[in-house]
Amino acid sequence: MNSKVLRPPATPLRHLVLVLGDQLDEKASCLEDFDPQQDAVWMAEVDEESTHVMSSKQRSCVFLSAMRHFAQHLRGQAWPVIYSLLDEDGNTGTLAGELDKAILQYKPQRLVMTAPGDWRVLQSLLVIAKQHGLTLELRDDKHFFSTVRDFAQHIAGRKQWRLEYFYRELRQKHRVLMDGDKPIGGQWNFDADNRGSFGKQGPGLLPSPTRFEPDDTTRSVMALIKQRFAKHPGKLDSFGWPVTRPQALQALHEFIQHRLASYGLYQDAMWEGEVWLYHSHLSCALNLKLLNPREVVAAAENAFLAGLAPIEAVEGFVRQVLGWREYVRGMYWTQMPGYLEHNQMQALGALPDFYWTGHTDMACLRDAIGQTLEHGYAHHIQRLMVTGLYALLLGVAPKEVHAWYLAVYVDAVEWVELPNTLGMGQFADGGLMASKPYVASGKYIDRMSNHCKGCRFDPALSTGDQACPFTTLYWNYLDRHADTLAKNPRMLMQLKNLNRMSPEQRLAIGSQAKMLRIEGGL
Repeated sequence: MNSKVLRPPATPLRHLVLVLGDQLDEKASCLEDFDPQQDAVWMAEVDEESTHVMSSKQRSCVFLSAMRHFAQHLRGQAWPVIYSLLDEDGNTGTLAGELDKAILQYKPQRLVMTAPGDWRVLQSLLVIAKQHGLTLELRDDKHFFSTVRDFAQHIAGRKQWRLEYFYRELRQKHRVLMDGDKPIGGQWNFDADNRGSFGKQGPGLLPSPTRFEPDDTTRSVMALIKQRFAKHPGKLDSFGWPVTRPQALQALHEFIQHRLASYGLYQDAMWEGEVWLYHSHLSCALNLKLLNPREVVAAAENAFLAGLAPIEAVEGFVRQVLGWREYVRGMYWTQMPGYLEHNQMQALGALPDFYWTGHTDMACLRDAIGQTLEHGYAHHIQRLMVTGLYALLLGVAPKEVHAWYLAVYVDAVEWVELPNTLGMGQFADGGLMASKPYVASGKYIDRMSNHCKGCRFDPALSTGDQACPFTTLYWNYLDRHADTLAKNPRMLMQLKNLNRMSPEQRLAIGSQAKMLRIEGGL
């Protein structure tokens, strides 16, 4: 790409159609009535989107490369595209600034966009529209199975909000994995069947992940990022994410064919040095809108009907797409902007420096953070029960944890990242997202991985030089928050185990936990 305007638009414009970096869908609602003779697409690369959090090199690369490929695709249809390049002279560095320039130059009668996925971005664009006296027409994002209004209606009048019930409603409404009025397989949720570990023998011969060799466009972006964001975390040597729709479709096909059947049983398992395992690696393509969740769910359902994968694997995968993605989006947009300020457990500590380097003696954290910085990826248990769990137990401020997750993962868009991090991972919302804090000792990691075998810490010990920091901090977390946790029926068994300890044991654990916080800079 060497041209700011991929085709000269008419002046004045009827519609300036705003397309953000996570809205790369030719069938998006904002483009439904697009007229190349009187409308133009507006896209902008700006520093702000890589610096409001220190976006990793992998994350910035996937967004910028996918944006450029999408703009090239539109150019191939002879659509006018006004495109701000990151390093062009006069780039203001913000979406608001680039939109302001485009409005002054092309004088559109109206701004049109599909509802964005980030509260901050929406507010900045609304300000510019108001300054110019223009209407910013926000259209429903039809990429999703449900609307925010659907979610708001679902939670109205409920004392507790839970994914399971919203997920069942969507299954019934869209006739997914249904046998008449009943779920296929006789139950809605096969989560209990999807908690397998690899055992001592390990995962064996794993299917290859779907990776793509960077083309000229991507290599140009990689060079730009290495120069412009040299101090940002991560590396680009392994970059291979899908950045076009054909690539995304290939990634979907290969997951269905080669990994879906084992996804369910091993979705929570971890193994030292194994990054990809049986996971789909599709969340990035979904969140960029290169894939539609309907086609993803349909592909999984068809695999079950064709006998390619068992119901527990297919249901577990469908629950992530039809369930969690829809639920967290509704949570985000009905609760913002206040949701970002939740801190139920009053955690105020700083994120340890090793989250940005991976330099730690804890094998599980070293592995999860190392692959995160290398590939911009870790699967959901590594996020929830390794990096997230340690931050929760240590007492890191939720906003700091949120900023890290938003920065380092290629699939991180705030609507999906924030509720998962702040609510599910840190229990900072007091139970809106999750019915209990997801806390465990090092024994959980030992059961689900081989990390502890090669680690200098012992997950069975809570005090002493060899004590696992997870185990120490787990018992101390229960002790520090016992009064609050006692109000939660799902935590009573864990508190009962805590109460079996002598006062001397609890005091020793507290002292060791305090030292861990001091060493962590808290």
